[in-house]
Amino acid sequence: MKSERQNRILELVAKYEIETQEEMIERLRKEGYAVTQATVSRDLKELKLSKALTARGTYRYCVGTNRNPAGSVRLNNAMVDSIVSVNYSMNNIVIKTYPGMASAVASSVDSLNMHSVLGCVAGDDTIIIVTTDAESSIEISTKLRELMKTF
Repeated sequence: MKSERQNRILELVAKYEIETQEEMIERLRKEGYAVTQATVSRDLKELKLSKALTARGTYRYCVGTNRNPAGSVRLNNAMVDSIVSVNYSMNNIVIKTYPGMASAVASSVDSLNMHSVLGCVAGDDTIIIVTTDAESSIEISTKLRELMKTF
């Protein structure tokens, strides 16, 4: 249930400009999640969501953009749980996710700021990552598969 709720939070953050915990609570309750302020606060902290400035001058929740100093691939529980498969070919990586989760996972991958990643494109349940070379694709794919085994 927790993982499902956290996945939904990431989907909501990707889709809407959610400015407050109260707004998040309201959206989750409308979707049938019985949440408290403390639960949402813990989820936001575990997901490492931060606030970013909007075009209107307000702040909204977003997936954090802190680079992992070790340069290794690290995604939170909810993101890794959303990945179904990881494959590569030449300098491309294809990640299959559960329906509706590709955008959130791609955003997490983007937030890692890996120099070997040229870009990510997400659909509903598929992500394509273009890397600088085949070696980078192999390395990133291997790290993602290892993460999938640990959760």
